[in-house]
Amino acid sequence: MLQVNSISFSYQTEKTINNISFSLEKGKTLGIIGESGCGKSTLLKLIYGLYDLEEGQIFWDQTEVLGPKYNLIPGMDFMKYLAQDFDLMPYISVAENIGKYLSNIDSKKKWNRVKDLLEIVEMENFFNVKVKNLSGGQMQRVALARVLALEPKVLLLDEPFSHIDNFKKNNLRRKLFTYLKEKQITCMVATHDSTDILSFSDEVLVMKNAEIIQFGTPQDIYTNPKNYYTASLFDDVNEMIIDGKIKYIYPYQLKPMATSEIKVVVLNSYFKGNYFLIEAKYNDKIIIFNSFKNLYRDDEVYLEIT
Repeated sequence: MLQVNSISFSYQTEKTINNISFSLEKGKTLGIIGESGCGKSTLLKLIYGLYDLEEGQIFWDQTEVLGPKYNLIPGMDFMKYLAQDFDLMPYISVAENIGKYLSNIDSKKKWNRVKDLLEIVEMENFFNVKVKNLSGGQMQRVALARVLALEPKVLLLDEPFSHIDNFKKNNLRRKLFTYLKEKQITCMVATHDSTDILSFSDEVLVMKNAEIIQFGTPQDIYTNPKNYYTASLFDDVNEMIIDGKIKYIYPYQLKPMATSEIKVVVLNSYFKGNYFLIEAKYNDKIIIFNSFKNLYRDDEVYLEIT
């Protein structure tokens, strides 16, 4: 349903988006991950129609996405884009911010819709609170509710959980992405958080230096990263030579054993809750692995790749 065909864009001379192509089916969620400055946010803005493409085309069904040269008000009306600055009105209430673009013909229906959205983002107790009195995380949740108000066909989210506390974030993500699936809303989320990618995306687009360097399912990209950069976006990673080939090994894939060919010397141990993350020296390189028991500096440990 969403088709991106060989698009390129630059703010000045250097390409910010360079010859990018992909497609996304209706109701699917695409996660976009990459280092800061790789072009994630710009890609979302181009798909929304905030900028004019230098090359290529973008289509939703048979409708071409066009930029400010062709639209008096930039942005496609069947899409919603949540920017990192939230764009809320501070001196009116949470409810008024969310209900601003809803019809006033049926007032009861309008405000019931606002209440339902506030329940999704767990802000139902802030119905009449002015936005200026909210924290950054609370504002972000209100902004999420507002972009859902009219049930867009396409939802574009730029770091949508960056200001939200971890104890709120996990449940909110589950609620939000379940809602999007139920409503068959196509979603693209640009993020630094691998949890957004692995747990909630149907497909993943990995970006570096304005280009796509890997595209596929979360499972495939996580288990078969093409390079160290891609693997490092999801976890700590060890670059090791196995059977003459470079392999990217996550910490959980190294298991302490009674004896093996991989002998390491412990440097540091970090408590992670139900396990310890161990930093060790192996053949003049630093490797990282998980251990269910604490290890101490200068301990010698044998490891096996599982």
